[in-house]
Amino acid sequence: MPAYLRGSDRPLAEAYALALLDLDGVVYRGKNPVDHASDAIRDAERRGMAIEYTTNNSSRFQSVVADQLIGFGLSVEPRQVITSSVVAARMVARAVPHGAKVLVVGAEHLREEIARQGLEIVERAEDDPAAVVQGWYPDMTWNQLAQAAFAVERGAAYYVTNRDLTIPRELGIAPGCGSMVQAVVNATGVQPAACAGKPESAMYDEARLLAAADGAEPVRRELCLAIGDRLDTDIEAGNRGGYDSLAVLTGVTNPHELMLAPRHLRPTFIARDLRALNEPIPAPRREPDGRWVCGRDEAAIDAAGRLTVSDATVMDALRAACCAAWEASDNGRALDADILPDFGLIGAGSEHHHAGCR
Repeated sequence: MPAYLRGSDRPLAEAYALALLDLDGVVYRGKNPVDHASDAIRDAERRGMAIEYTTNNSSRFQSVVADQLIGFGLSVEPRQVITSSVVAARMVARAVPHGAKVLVVGAEHLREEIARQGLEIVERAEDDPAAVVQGWYPDMTWNQLAQAAFAVERGAAYYVTNRDLTIPRELGIAPGCGSMVQAVVNATGVQPAACAGKPESAMYDEARLLAAADGAEPVRRELCLAIGDRLDTDIEAGNRGGYDSLAVLTGVTNPHELMLAPRHLRPTFIARDLRALNEPIPAPRREPDGRWVCGRDEAAIDAAGRLTVSDATVMDALRAACCAAWEASDNGRALDADILPDFGLIGAGSEHHHAGCR
């Protein structure tokens, strides 16, 4: 797990063999593409980086997701899309006997993956399922949640596809699977036995295996880069599984959250967006006087405990600020979130272009 941010003299697409790439908030928001994402992915692939798309969304078929990405100009095969339904079905199949009854609360994709594992899908707690599997989908009803709760109360093992509390949609941030899972937990007092989605690392492990050609060795963990917009799912999953990670600012996470991130949520690299895959990233360094310097920008904590930066419009300053803030936190020095620098990092142009506009 990284204590502080690292840099790379080479583009990340050349330093790593496989990108474990999140979708919501990174490649698209609902039906809309994230700016620059498709061009950056194509460029990374030209540099030799393989791409596996990992998503906690359990409601969409792999082929549907692949078609959407193809519509953005990407070359994608359905097998490259690793959904939490795929991982959850395999997880449950290992935990219950072949042919066991499973109550499924989720979209057709989850149901098909469960059936593909040789398990019998049931609809009611009265059918005495051995397990309950819950995913996210927009047509979920109160009665379905109630049946899940009744079955869990009767002793069924409880599995969920993910615990994301929110999900980015076209109109904004909406309740995610984790919000619905919490309803069942509140009703039963029972926590899920396992979660297929991030922040568990099972999805990254599965993607790493599936990326290997038939009979080939899996891609080595140290050559994989987990990429996402959420510290508490994408980045934590990377840290739990021993993967380097890249956090981008195109979705949920903002600069304040990055500066205040506890050790288990800290990424290896941070960037404005996926264009960073194709550019070197300067490594922040600590100066003897306590300043953190990254490229031509710097950050420091003054005598009054304020975190100051040279330019709150560039990524290098944010990288330096994160290291300064993390060091202070690790040394037991609390920072006031209300007076952290207000970074304005939305705009066009490459990272190097912004860093040069002083």
